[in-house]
Amino acid sequence: MSFSLFLVQTTSITIFLILTQFSTVQSNPQTISQTCKQTPYYNLCLNHLTADPRSSTADVKGLALIMVDLLKGKTTRSAQFIKQITGKRPELQKLLKECARKYDVILTANIPVAIEAMEKGDPKFAEGGMNDAAIEVNSCFRGTKSPLSSYNKLLHDTSLVASAIARQLL
Repeated sequence: MSFSLFLVQTTSITIFLILTQFSTVQSNPQTISQTCKQTPYYNLCLNHLTADPRSSTADVKGLALIMVDLLKGKTTRSAQFIKQITGKRPELQKLLKECARKYDVILTANIPVAIEAMEKGDPKFAEGGMNDAAIEVNSCFRGTKSPLSSYNKLLHDTSLVASAIARQLL
């Protein structure tokens, strides 16, 4: 009799845990969509967050941290691209080095500040860090045709999405 009761309780708890986890994963597309609707680049936000498995269980703060992390990865890849083309484009070397410096500021200052601010519950400071990142990247090759145009646009837009998500936590 006690074994039967144990089996029923264990089965009930297992079903409860599965349903709880299932409902969390199922409801999060709504959280992602609602969050992204409040950003300036809905499709970019939605595509990036739904592609990241961490977002399936994230709250708005978690989505902000994921977006900042995605920005970090994109900025790192952009900085690597600059290193690859600097020697191949001597006429742009000065501008490329300036952009590399701006990307470095994003990686070493803006992103760490935003992450720390989010983790400490200061979304206003995180929002500011992401807005600063957008300004940095926007000044890279300003008014000049650039091999970095697509990178700069993506970094700018991703920064503003991260900023808008942080703003939702105010």
